[in-house]
Amino acid sequence: MEIHLIRHTKPNIAKNVCYGQSDVGLLDSYDLEKSEFSKKLSQNYDAVFSSPLSRCLRLANDLNIGEALTDKRLMEYNFGQWEGRAWDEIPKKELDPWMSDFVNYPAPDGESLKLMFERVKNFIDELSNKEYNKVLIVSHSVVIRCFWAYTLEIPLQNLFRIKVEFGDIWQFNIDSQANYRSFIGMK
Repeated sequence: MEIHLIRHTKPNIAKNVCYGQSDVGLLDSYDLEKSEFSKKLSQNYDAVFSSPLSRCLRLANDLNIGEALTDKRLMEYNFGQWEGRAWDEIPKKELDPWMSDFVNYPAPDGESLKLMFERVKNFIDELSNKEYNKVLIVSHSVVIRCFWAYTLEIPLQNLFRIKVEFGDIWQFNIDSQANYRSFIGMK
């Protein structure tokens, strides 16, 4: 199965703010960014999946490729109590334990990277058992990084070394048993 995984367009929020699962709007440049996706993507997908957050679902629907099926497992990292807060406003005593072990340590009332990886892995395993040839997924940067971790067996502590920009398109291939996995970059 060929999977095209795209990161949503630029959100309308300050750069230094935690907004993982917050439902934030998009910049005025959305229409231009959307048209760039339309030029690069196939129109022949067996299924379209999206995070239920509006910054992804809007794009998935506006591409007019097919009805987008939402799945909460495709949502961004849950920053819990840090959602909507600037990084430099988070008390050091809260941030330091997370920074030293974000794989296992969750943000307050949020999730650890390990928990997020498990939900994304569950989605991939379920998807690999479907009879699709080509799938489009509209999601978020950490979800894309979890696809990397799973398909290429990258240790979770190294995920943030992978640069994932707004509007990036990635291609992953898996077989029906999720035994063979490969990655093909795409812009």
